[in-house]
Amino acid sequence: MAYVIAEPCIGTKDTACVDACPVDCIHPKKDEAGYEASEQLFIDPVECIDCGACVPVCPVSAIYAGDDLPEKWAAFQEKNAAHFGR
Repeated sequence: MAYVIAEPCIGTKDTACVDACPVDCIHPKKDEAGYEASEQLFIDPVECIDCGACVPVCPVSAIYAGDDLPEKWAAFQEKNAAHFGR
């Protein structure tokens, strides 16, 4: 199960997770189109290798394993997938 970025990321968009990801599956990056317009970052559920490297570097604790995602943020699993057209 891929990791999911949830509500605490909204408005924060700290990119420490982008730098920590060994497979480059977190977008948009600061230099990508759409970064400014996006309210949060997203993890591609297909590209994510479930390593968890992004979790400890997130300053707002917004990243969860899909199975551990709090119910109140369950919609973010679909939101992350939809960002990548999955």
